[in-house]
Amino acid sequence: MSYAESDVSQDNGSENRLGVRHLEVAEDEAGQRLDKYLARHLAGVPVSRIFRIIRKGEVRVNGRRSGPEARLAARDRVRIPPLRVETQEAGSFLRTPSAQLIEIVRRSIVHEDERLLVLDKPAGLAVHGGSGIRFGVIEALRALRPAESLELVHRLDRDTSGCLLVARTPAALRAAHALLREGRCEKRYLALLTGRWTLGRKRIDAPLRTDTRVGGERTVRVHVSGKASVSDFRPVQFFGGRGSGALPATLVEVALHTGRTHQIRVHAAYAGHPVAGDEKYGDAGLNARLRELGLERMFLHAHSMSFEWPNGSPFSASAPLPPQLAAVIDRLSEPAPKAARSPRASAPRRAR
Repeated sequence: MSYAESDVSQDNGSENRLGVRHLEVAEDEAGQRLDKYLARHLAGVPVSRIFRIIRKGEVRVNGRRSGPEARLAARDRVRIPPLRVETQEAGSFLRTPSAQLIEIVRRSIVHEDERLLVLDKPAGLAVHGGSGIRFGVIEALRALRPAESLELVHRLDRDTSGCLLVARTPAALRAAHALLREGRCEKRYLALLTGRWTLGRKRIDAPLRTDTRVGGERTVRVHVSGKASVSDFRPVQFFGGRGSGALPATLVEVALHTGRTHQIRVHAAYAGHPVAGDEKYGDAGLNARLRELGLERMFLHAHSMSFEWPNGSPFSASAPLPPQLAAVIDRLSEPAPKAARSPRASAPRRAR
């Protein structure tokens, strides 16, 4: 199910005010023009309003004024000023996520403290609006908690479930981003790979190009000119033994040392064992067989995150496999039915 597509908007009245927002440019957003970046994060705000706040210097990139054509780099800090928008001027911008979407996101919160919210994000729910999706997790959270300054610490693919961190203060956001940049945050995923993984514990160190377009759609690939990308794969459980006739698959735990777009999916396919249910990089035939076992989504789940805050206090969060994925594991674990034995033909009696 695509939660964003099923969202129904509601009018919020004649006026809406957004506070100051401080965003960090993600790696998959690098290279975008400033005006295009703002249009994505201010979906529905008239273009004329976006150009006006840029021209007046109210938008700052790394603390400095920038023109609309300026190209953003990964980890640039973008300040978006407070915006007061009138109904007749902004139209759809005043629409808020539906009560259904807000409730889905509210139920997804599994932990909160003074710094962070932790969500067990469902598959099919985008983390933010954009690219034809009006609302995602962060927009629903802001509607749920309008008095707070909430920002995504990191991102998950729309079809990936699991641990998602949201900062509740600018200081927490800066500290968490620094930990991610310095590789001091441990991120672990569970993935079901097609085929029997025979590589044991394996580090895949293969650079990824994330700027390739195929038919207008982003496609990530291993390429020598790509960005450094490192993933550690560890097999957890094997299914479908050799010669059994059952579907061979391997449950693996993946630890990420970098955070490139589609990194696990592309590294798994590069190793010859694509993620089960992956329609972009996977095996269509095997995915069809997996659908017969009830797998109707990509089997990739952000299982846990852990780190130490700068003051030395530890933080960890985890999310169990969703019921649908756990049910697929149960079905794969069932013994293959034994072939029916044909009775031996009885020898004819000799005539006396």
